[in-house]
Amino acid sequence: MPERILALSNALSSIAKQKAHEIQNVTKRTHMLALNAQIEAVRAGHHGAGFSIVAQEVKSVSQEVSEIVDDLMKRLDERTVALNDLGQKLVASVRGKRLTDLALNMIDIIDRNLYERSCDVRWWATDSAVVECATTGRTEDADFCSQRLAVILNSYTVYLDIWVADKEGKVLSNGRKSAYPKVQKSSVAYDSWFKEALRTTSGEEFVVADISQQGLLADKKVAVYAAAIRQNAKTDGEIIGVLGIFFDWEAQSQTVVNSVRLEEEEKSRTRSLILDRRHQVIAASDRQGILSEIFPLDTSNGERGMYVDHDGRTIGYALTPGYETYAGLGWYGVIVQSKDPKN
Repeated sequence: MPERILALSNALSSIAKQKAHEIQNVTKRTHMLALNAQIEAVRAGHHGAGFSIVAQEVKSVSQEVSEIVDDLMKRLDERTVALNDLGQKLVASVRGKRLTDLALNMIDIIDRNLYERSCDVRWWATDSAVVECATTGRTEDADFCSQRLAVILNSYTVYLDIWVADKEGKVLSNGRKSAYPKVQKSSVAYDSWFKEALRTTSGEEFVVADISQQGLLADKKVAVYAAAIRQNAKTDGEIIGVLGIFFDWEAQSQTVVNSVRLEEEEKSRTRSLILDRRHQVIAASDRQGILSEIFPLDTSNGERGMYVDHDGRTIGYALTPGYETYAGLGWYGVIVQSKDPKN
């Protein structure tokens, strides 16, 4: 709607200027006719005296009309410039507010999704098969645990794999042994998610690592959530291992950024992004720059807002609001939209 108002304002300005120019052309012709009439009246002498008065009056009227048109043009220029400026600001404000809302909705969907992951990892860390595997480390217990994890993975298709590691970081069991055979007996002792999980003080806590590529999972991009496995599955029990769940980030996040509700004509000039706390691109509707691009996001407007960058692009952004017990990771939803070439 604001774009339509701006287009009508521009059209009105164009029509007014065109018609004013047409009036000026008519007055110039009238002025010339009056001048010619005066010349002919002079030639007619005494008999043309009356006609000379009429010609002079026509010239005077023509001059008045010309002055009125000049004044009209000046006033139109001033007001149409102001109206167009106001219209452009209105368009930018409405578009920016909409893009900000879309960015907030996008990151909110991510938050709600990842909140469930934080619940899953804490719950599954208390599963009896997982606890038994971490407690004994025996092959038969690890095999049974793998079967149990496979059942979970068949129901929760958003995960690539689930790993059980002992306190030293040796992976004892995983749910997709045939798909990822190198996982078992590998070490995660130096992985941040493993080390942070060992430092948790309660079974109610969880940790999450930055989005990364996992070599043992065919280099797929993952979000890793982890929780300590505790003795007898008690909240305050001694830590006996760590459970790591590998969320299929690339597939799930791509669905979110591609599902932003844009008008058909907007899609080709709009980029939807998820940025981590360092403003690194971790998801993009155009699939460009993931884990390699740092987006120059200006957050001077606060946790959410909009601005126009030096390239004339309108950018709406929103900081993760978190969801229930999930505080979020400092991520941003960002919508970048180039100018409509028609406006």
